Amino acid sequence: MKLRWTRTLTVLPTLALALGLTTAAPAAADATVSSGWNNYSCKPSAAHPRPVVLVHGTFGNSVDNWLGLAPYLVARGYCVFSLDYGQLPGVPFFHGLGAVEASAQQLATYVDRVLGATGARKADLVGHSQGGMMPRVYLKNGGADKVNALVGLAPSNHGTDVNGLTDLLDQFPGVKDYVDAFTPGLSDQIAGSDTLNRLNEGGDTVPGVHYTVIATRYDEVVTPYGTQFLDGPDVRNVLLQDFCSADRSEHVAIGLFDRIAFHETANALDPAHATPTTCASG
Repeated sequence: MKLRWTRTLTVLPTLALALGLTTAAPAAADATVSSGWNNYSCKPSAAHPRPVVLVHGTFGNSVDNWLGLAPYLVARGYCVFSLDYGQLPGVPFFHGLGAVEASAQQLATYVDRVLGATGARKADLVGHSQGGMMPRVYLKNGGADKVNALVGLAPSNHGTDVNGLTDLLDQFPGVKDYVDAFTPGLSDQIAGSDTLNRLNEGGDTVPGVHYTVIATRYDEVVTPYGTQFLDGPDVRNVLLQDFCSADRSEHVAIGLFDRIAFHETANALDPAHATPTTCASG
């Protein structure tokens, strides 16, 4: 028994780190005004009539995950907001660990708050990893009427095998049960999970929402990277290396500081004024 739990405690941190989606040092994650975002007095302009809600990834929070993209969008005239979701009791800063379907309910409440504050009829959502997948649960459960577009940066849309690491779970008795019980947000993202099966049953998309997926060939967390892409009538799947073969960003970098990914995000939010994305966009 002692040996079994020694192996369990050895593999669990490895799996958790592999599924973690940000490694930035924790900041105060209270969703306060930071570099011009989470400003609830912001009113959308005629040029950018919808607020943008940023949805962090696993182990992320409303500040750390968006220290690059939020100011980038604010500087371009958007009203930008970010939430914390999937919190676990006694775990500060590192969120996105709760059950995905419960997190989607938190997102629903937050979108209503943003729409109420800004007076907008719809919002645009931009999410990193779990934050690109989890909003699809919200959309499929009534949120589509309140959302114009969903942009996913390296989203875990069809789950991940973490380069085969999840296949090892059965070799370590107790690990899967531990992950399910204490960090359901992790187990919900493993390929073949009940949550993902329910989400993707009947099609990847819902009518009325514009979908963009931005992926990198060098993703080492949501693997294979092609599982991030969506199928549907209003979907644009983007691979960064198709625009810039020199872009070596991996899973964390695409959400934190990749300016090529940021440029494609801006194009997705305002396709009528999109400009070509190249290596120079970075």
